[in-house]
Amino acid sequence: VQLQASGGGLVQAGASLRLSCSPSERAVSSYAMGWFRQAPGKEREFVAAIKRSALDKYYADSTKGRFTISRDNAKNTVYLQMNNLKPEDTAVYYCAASRLGLITSQIRRAASYDYWGQGTQVTVSS
Repeated sequence: VQLQASGGGLVQAGASLRLSCSPSERAVSSYAMGWFRQAPGKEREFVAAIKRSALDKYYADSTKGRFTISRDNAKNTVYLQMNNLKPEDTAVYYCAASRLGLITSQIRRAASYDYWGQGTQVTVSS
């Protein structure tokens, strides 16, 4: 399964971006989907996730209230809407998919995901 992520770019602080990710196989609703990011010199960190049911969404404390994860089954795509971007949001953003229905304790862990996208760069200037 390949995950195609897009939507990154260079923006100023306070701007918005929307990242998109689509799996090459099976419906996006059959996966738990997550977004992670990795800044230079730092470990990969959890950003947001959505369960297969789409009823439950999860966010990192640093992104809560600014980022929104959503899913469009008709377009077979999961989105990460990022508002009020800050320089500390600068990172390569990765989407990830799990074949399993992840429980809450698993969904923030990178090791819980089976498939990863290639990453898209988000750069926020001050």
